[in-house]
Order: sequence, then structure tokens, then C-alpha cells
Amino acid sequence: MSSVIHSEEKRIWVLNTRKMSYAIGVAEDSSLLNLYWGSKLDDPRYYVPPEIASFVPFESPIGRSNEEYPAWGGIRYAEPCLKAEFHDGVRDCLLQFESYAEDNAHGGHHLALNLKDPFYRLRVKLHYEIFDEYDLIRRWAEVINDATDPMKLEQSLSAIWYLPRGRDWRLTHLAGRWGGETRIEQEVLAPGKKVIESRRGNTSHQANPFFLVDKGGANQSTGEVWFGCIAWSGSWKIVAEQTPYEQLRVAGGINDFDFSWHMAPGEKFVTPRFLGGYSESGFGSASRELHRFQRDKVLPKGFARQLRPILYNSWEATGFNVDEKGQMKLANIAASLGVELFVVDDGWFKGRENDQAGLGDWVEDPKKFPSGFKPLIDHVNSLGMMFGLWVEPEMVNPNSGLYKMHPDWVYHFPTRPRSEMRNQLILNICEGRAREYVFKSLDRLLTENNIQFIKWDMNRHFSEPGWPQAPRENQREIWVRHVEAVYEIVDRLRSRHPDVLFECCSGGGGRIDLGAMERFDQFWTSDNTDAFDRLFIQEGFSLAYAPKTMVAWVTDSPNWLTNRSIPLEYRFHVAMMGTLGIGGDLTKWNERDMEVAKRLVSIYKRIQPIVQEGDLYRLLSPRQGDVSAVEYVTNDAREAVLFVFTHLQRFRTPPPRIRLAGLTPEWRYSINSTEPGIYGKALMGHGITPKLASSSLDRSMTGDLQSTLYHLVKTQ
Repeated sequence: MSSVIHSEEKRIWVLNTRKMSYAIGVAEDSSLLNLYWGSKLDDPRYYVPPEIASFVPFESPIGRSNEEYPAWGGIRYAEPCLKAEFHDGVRDCLLQFESYAEDNAHGGHHLALNLKDPFYRLRVKLHYEIFDEYDLIRRWAEVINDATDPMKLEQSLSAIWYLPRGRDWRLTHLAGRWGGETRIEQEVLAPGKKVIESRRGNTSHQANPFFLVDKGGANQSTGEVWFGCIAWSGSWKIVAEQTPYEQLRVAGGINDFDFSWHMAPGEKFVTPRFLGGYSESGFGSASRELHRFQRDKVLPKGFARQLRPILYNSWEATGFNVDEKGQMKLANIAASLGVELFVVDDGWFKGRENDQAGLGDWVEDPKKFPSGFKPLIDHVNSLGMMFGLWVEPEMVNPNSGLYKMHPDWVYHFPTRPRSEMRNQLILNICEGRAREYVFKSLDRLLTENNIQFIKWDMNRHFSEPGWPQAPRENQREIWVRHVEAVYEIVDRLRSRHPDVLFECCSGGGGRIDLGAMERFDQFWTSDNTDAFDRLFIQEGFSLAYAPKTMVAWVTDSPNWLTNRSIPLEYRFHVAMMGTLGIGGDLTKWNERDMEVAKRLVSIYKRIQPIVQEGDLYRLLSPRQGDVSAVEYVTNDAREAVLFVFTHLQRFRTPPPRIRLAGLTPEWRYSINSTEPGIYGKALMGHGITPKLASSSLDRSMTGDLQSTLYHLVKTQ
């Protein structure tokens, strides 16, 4: 069956994946309407011809209809996708269907629907890219000014999704703050609007451009769920609007707050892509499809199928006290543990004694590295490790050579203070000179040194978003142009240096989204490395994003942020559920710590393909009990890894039996190479009771903050 079925008679398009259908039709007045989104109904005969809604007092029929890309104008009061002002001051927009085209030009089956205003020469092209094997559709819009006069965009969202009519919808999304990102939040949607957004200039720690809705009865393995992610690393918003007529609309894209875009004659504006999907098998199935899609279709091609290396980052060991001798000492210890990538963090560049100076001057500090990076890189490479470097290219300290030479290269309003955060300002890389400076600084570092990894950080959000050098009509474009400039710089660097791995960071998890994932190979998940807190942060991350892209460090105890003491094995097990990193001060680890670390690094190397490339099953949530359990299974179900963690134990309550998932029922699996094979059907139906060999009373898994790992391998 074709991915797109068109009925000329009914003027309907049905977009099909393996288990999902999405239907669109043209009404008699040439309005483009959404007809359906849900389980597969792949034949146009299943659909009635599209009709405008009936009349209701104080409402308009079109306002109550499921317009596929509603523009602001006429009698419409819900959230629009498009709001524009024409050259003559008219702010009313009308979009009517004009034509369509199909192709495979964008990597999946592609449908384009063309809309136009009947009076002004405004066109909107709606794109639908169908990924059959993932049950996903990727949507975006092009707004095109074909007139001889300019016009202004005030809002241009990527798409709007309509859910089946009804009430009692539950919204699941990711929220938090610095040190507590991507935590799962759930709420019943009441009539009105629920807005999740960032107005901060980047994705943000406070919210994430991801949504999932269900009827409240779905869980990890059962129930219908609808979900979506916006591929955008700047200010964004998602609006879930429950109308009085049991109509749930979820619109999203670039945030319209303080935004406008001057469209010259012949210019077009392309929105970010909005990925949407449906599953009738719960939250877990939705996550696994997103993870597979990200590994196969989103991540940069150069490293998409490669395992992420185990890294050591020296930040928590040294802070700003970075020098060649100290880094070499840490590199020696890291290599002895089996680390594959050694990363020098903040503090390496000229004038960087603390966070008050140096940002923008991307040159090795001659006092710390008198011969540049070459001696250190040669030493790191001789130990069998790659060398990596931290940078924060979008920022500048007022106490820097760059700022003293170019104080106009930052966002600011001439009559207002230049508010600093972390003693820094944001470079206006919308300006070509500043953007080129950033590119050339990083290009020089990568050209002159054998640097194989870049950690790109952004440690503050926007304030005073002024661009005095630009014409007034272009000044509010900075929210989009800045993100496009970041994308351009990274794209150019990756083109010139294809063997360099890039990590995205923004004071932790402040820039995690599919737009960044198209250019960065992995994400620094949070500055909070407390292993217990990380169970919650990583659970939310995994709801939307692939564990392969989730960097997790093992750091010292007590934790610097929470002052909580956690066993080293527990810290390792938590970090081993993503891309493993180590960030403690290795010079202070004792002999037992080193032995434990070597053993667990060796175990991680054996299970690394299962964790980074396998299917994830969230078996027990840290939000719902005293035990957490997460399982990873290879695509062929021949191997699996189960991580189990206790929290605060009360009254010596025994741990629950854990029923595994994703195994082949008729196969037998050995556990940690020591136990006889157990049928997959028994492991999934009856489950296992987690145990610890070190328990003093018996082998049941009891006690605060205990953990264990089970590696299952098919035996026959």
C-alpha cells in the first residue's frame, strides 16, 4: 500500500505508515481540513468528504473546523499557525487550497500541499514527510511572498495536530530547571490553553519542545498515545488548546513572542520541522520509535552508527586551574581505567583564571600551555585516547580582548544596561563579522591540533535582544537568525573537520532538541551529576531522546551539588545507562575505587552496543516506588541488560519481582554468565527478584541506594 493515497473524487489524501494514518481533505470552500490522525485507516473510502463544521451561536463554522494550517483572519479565535501583515496594513489572512505534489526528495515519501491567499500574492507550502517504518510524519511550512511589496510575519508555526474529539486528555511533557532538567510532568487538559515554551533564545532547561497526549489510561506498554517533537534550538512554543467543542489542537513552532520577520518581495520563510507520531502500544513504544528514528535519520551521518566513546572530563578535578602537567597526570589515570576520550574543559584559553575573563579569546594560554596543545595531545594520543576540548563560542566576557576591540558585537539596546549573567554577554552572531570570527577561531583550533571532540557550551540565556546595526524592520529576527547562525557555524566546521565528534551543552541540558541533534552527536544532559537525581532526569530524557545521545558522568561523593553520598557502583550503573563519562578527581580515588572503576568500565564496553543501539524499556519508574528498573534489548533480542536501583528503603520492604520485556519467549537466557538459562517467557511473565551478593542478611536487594546490573545472553 502506498504511503500516500489520493482520492481525486473526494479530494482527500491519506498518509499511511505501518500502523498509523493521517488524513487531509479539501472542503467545498477550498479550506484544507484535517480529517483524522490515529490507528491505520488506509483507504479513502473510510472517510466522508471534508465538511466545514455546523453553525453555533457566537462561533464561526470555520473557527470550529480542523483547519490544517489556520491563518489569523475572519471569525477565528483559536491559536493560529500564521499571522501576517501586508504592505497596506491589512492583517487579515485567508488561505485556500491551490495544488499538490508528491516526490521522494526529502528522504521519505513526501507530499506538498500549496495554499494561497485569493487577493494578496502570499503562498504557503505545507510539507509532509512520511516515515513508514517508524510510524512518524515530519511536517513543516514554507511561507512565500510572491508580491512586489514587502510583508511582515508575526507568527509562523510549523504545524497543528488535531486529536480525536473528546475530553479528559492527559498531557505529558518535560520540564524542570538548571540541575533538574527533562523531568516528566503530567496533567489533565482542562478547557482553554496550556502553553509550554521557551522565550529565552535557546531550548532551555525549564521546558522541552516535546509533547505526548493520551486519554489517561496509557502506560509504558499499553494504550493509545500521540506525540511530537519540534526540531528547533531557539525560542519555541507548544500550545495545547482544548475547545468547548471537545476539540483538542496542539500547535507548535517558533515562539511568536517579540518575533517578527520582514519578508522582502520573492523571499520565503521556512519553519522548523515538527515530528509527530502515534502508537497504540503505550509510552515505551513511542520512545523506541523516536530513538530508532533519531539514530537512523536525525543524528549526523558521520558518527550516527558509531558507538560513543567513554570519556573523561577534567572540569571537576581542576576547575579553572588547568595546566599541561596536571592534565597529563589526569590523562595517565584515565587511560588506566579504559577511558577512550580525554576532554579539557573550561580554563585553557588566554586570561581564563576564573569565569570573569577570557571568553571570546580562543587562544591557548601561554602560561598554562607554553608550547600550545601539541605536547598534551601527543601524550593523550600515546595513551590510546582521543583528545577533546570545551568551548563556549557564542559568549564573551567584557574583560576580554575581543570585547575591548568590538563592544558592538553583543546584543544590546543603546539606552539600557548590558545585563551580565555568569559575567558574560552574548555575541551577536547574526552579524557576519562576529559569526566569521567564531568560525575562524574554532577552525584554527581544529586545523592546527589533533582535536577529535568539541564540547560546545552556552551558559546563559538572552537579555536586551537588541541589534542596533540592523534596519528596524529586521531587529526582531534575531531569535531565528541567531539559531540559524549556530547551525551554519557547526555545519561548516563539520564539513571541514568530518572526523570531529561534537557534544551540545547549555549549562547542562539547556539545548536538547531534534534541531541540535541534526548537528551534534550527543548532549550533556545536566550539570547535576548526583546519581539518584539522575534517575529522574534520565527517565524524562529517554521519553523523547535516544540514550545514545545522553552523556552521563560518574563524579565524586559526596556530590558537589546535593551533598549526597552514593556508592561508586551505583554512580557507575546510572551513568552506564547512556554514553558513559567520568568526571571525578581521579587523583583522589583510592585503590578500591580504581579497581571498581576498571571493572565497571570493562563491563560497559561489553554492554555498550546494547545500551547505545538497543531498545529501551522503562520497567519501574523512580517516580512511582522505591525501586527503579530500566532494560535495554538488542534488535535481535539475543542480549539484554537490566539495571535495578533502590531508593530510600522503608521497613525493610522486599523488592518487587521485575518482569522483563522485549525478549523472545521460546529462547533461554543466561544471566551474568553464571546462572542456567531461563526461558524468555518466564523472565517476561514471572520476572526475577533483584539480588545483591553483598547483602548481609540474605541476597535480596535491600538497603538505601543499592544497585545491580544483569547481563542476559541467549543460550539456545
